[in-house]
Amino acid sequence: MEIFKQFTFDSAHWLPHVPDGHKCKNMHGHTYIVRFYVKGALDPKLGWVIDFAEIKRVWKPLEKILDHKCLNDIPGLENPTAENIAIWLWRKVKPDLPQLSRIDLSENPGSGIIYRGEFE
Repeated sequence: MEIFKQFTFDSAHWLPHVPDGHKCKNMHGHTYIVRFYVKGALDPKLGWVIDFAEIKRVWKPLEKILDHKCLNDIPGLENPTAENIAIWLWRKVKPDLPQLSRIDLSENPGSGIIYRGEFE
C-alpha cells in the first residue's frame, strides 16, 4: 500500500543557468505543493502503513528552511529547479523516512515533477 502526505511552502528563487532574457532568470516566487509518498505493508494492529504525524515530523524542520526564503541561498539549492528541489528533499527525507517511495513537487497547478530517487 502507498500513502501520501501533502504540504505547501512559499519560496522565491531565480534560475541562474537559463539564458539571458528567460523569465525565470529574474527573481520570482511560487507556492509549492509537495507530496511525500510512503510505501509499505499495512500494520495489522494499527491499520496503517505509517502514522501521518511521522511524515509531518520529518517535514517540519525542512519547512522552516524553505518557507518564505530565497531558495538560491540554501546550500544545495543554488540552482533551484523543481527537479533539483525534489532531489534535495529526497536526500533530506529518505534517511528519516526509509519507506519513502516518491516525491511529487508542483510549482503551480499545471507544472510539477515526480521523483522516485533515481539519482541516488
